[in-house]
Amino acid sequence: MTSKYGKKAQEEVAKALHEEKHHELKSGKSGKTVTSRKQAVAIGLAKARKEGAKVPSKVPSKRNATRH
Repeated sequence: MTSKYGKKAQEEVAKALHEEKHHELKSGKSGKTVTSRKQAVAIGLAKARKEGAKVPSKVPSKRNATRH
């Protein structure tokens, strides 16, 4: 069975969680300190995705889905 995430993606997420734990991880434009573990994981996956690591594509949120 294959892993959902590649090794590089796992390393990026681990690094992001470590930075979040030590209050060093900043969010995008605002530059505010990240306080949520979920947000830290999302940032780590986004960085890995930019670097071309094996990461599944983003699932559109229910909030942004168009209504029919």
